[in-house]
Amino acid sequence: MRTSKLFIGSAICVAMISAPAFAADIYGPYPVTLKGYSGDKTNSVSYSGQVGRQLLHNSLKKAIGSGASLDVTMSYFNGSDGELPLLDPKSSDSFKVDVTDINTVSRTNLSGKAYKGSLPGWPGNMTGKEVLESMITNAAATEKGYDSTHGYDYVQLVSKFTMGGVFYHQACDNYLDEKMNADNKPNDKPYKDGAYYTGKEHSWDEAFGYWGAAAHGATLSPKQNYDITKKKNMRDADANGDGVVNLKSEMNYAHAYYAAGFDKGGNTNYYNTITKAFIDGRQIIADANGEKLTDSQRREVKRHARTICSNWEKVIAEAVFKYAGSVYSNIEAVKATMGGNMWQVSGSSAQAEHKAALRKYAKYWGELAGFSLSLHASGVNLGEIGVKMDRLVGMGPVMPDGTQVNGMSNGKFTVASGKSMDSFGVHMLKLQNLMVEEFGVEARNNDKISGISNLAEVLGSSDSAEND
Repeated sequence: MRTSKLFIGSAICVAMISAPAFAADIYGPYPVTLKGYSGDKTNSVSYSGQVGRQLLHNSLKKAIGSGASLDVTMSYFNGSDGELPLLDPKSSDSFKVDVTDINTVSRTNLSGKAYKGSLPGWPGNMTGKEVLESMITNAAATEKGYDSTHGYDYVQLVSKFTMGGVFYHQACDNYLDEKMNADNKPNDKPYKDGAYYTGKEHSWDEAFGYWGAAAHGATLSPKQNYDITKKKNMRDADANGDGVVNLKSEMNYAHAYYAAGFDKGGNTNYYNTITKAFIDGRQIIADANGEKLTDSQRREVKRHARTICSNWEKVIAEAVFKYAGSVYSNIEAVKATMGGNMWQVSGSSAQAEHKAALRKYAKYWGELAGFSLSLHASGVNLGEIGVKMDRLVGMGPVMPDGTQVNGMSNGKFTVASGKSMDSFGVHMLKLQNLMVEEFGVEARNNDKISGISNLAEVLGSSDSAEND
């Protein structure tokens, strides 16, 4: 299994919950410790900008899926000076929220925080920001974000890579990495002029906001946390009992939601492991009482950061594993609608069934690709592992006519022909195996490799370089 600059020496064991959560397992409030502060603030926790970006992401996904114009979708990516209506989560009789305009939470954007490194796994060898801009632009030229020619579901592609290329990237390649160094955002100075929180306090808070957990989430079960994101559980979301869900502190978003989803299976405890590491690290910073962190304190804080980011990476790898299994299953579903004829489907009902199967196939591949691209965004070079992963996922799904996107020229996708959906299915098995061997995934939802008795023989039947 690989190691990296961030994860060296961090042999993290994801343990099962062995005791009930306690009310003390809550992120904040933490006292204002900044020396010389004379204002009326009593709680130093602040991550409104990150929650604003969580809401931009949720709303961008909804906007693309509804067929909104490019101006509208880009307003959720780049931000807007005017009112920016919250599209998700919206209030209902069963789940009331406290926000209608995202700009009342924070006037912010996603574009300025996107991964600036290049992504050879996506056509055009673009930066993370350019990939998202390209996806959003292309989505506007489709019907509700679906490109049936190339098998692209832009709703899923944009959503899943925003989560990794903005949230995971900013937390683990910035706030929990460089900003935890002694000379970067020190704890005996304000984060910026006029702030009521120290440099280390706010850096840690911002990373927590990108993680996306409710402040009280560690006191709840995985199912309770999962249902909060699904807007099925207002009772457990409304921690302060005021009759409305506070979207800054009482909602679960993005990867925290996925962690809860994996934990529901009973084999992992990603959500609490990460959230409690955030809580424990923040307490160390608060206990420094506005003084510079000692070397010992900083080592402990960095140890918690390693716990967070190594487990966060595993959550994303679990998603790659899960959706590789979904793509594998849906290859069989697509083939089943074709009756052995890989080129044509006749009859209106058969065509409708075939189109529905292809639509689902594109959805799952979009989720797979968005999550796999995300694994590149932590600032850690995955090296050979990343190359293998990109080649197995491909730049697009193999379509029934044997075509597959293999690049971009003059802003247009190029395609290869003569590809095999069966071979692509073997790539999905290889990908699941890669996630086990290199990332140590444990939940293994949609496991397609455990039941194959001749796995070594199957995995040797397709060259992973096929998708170059």
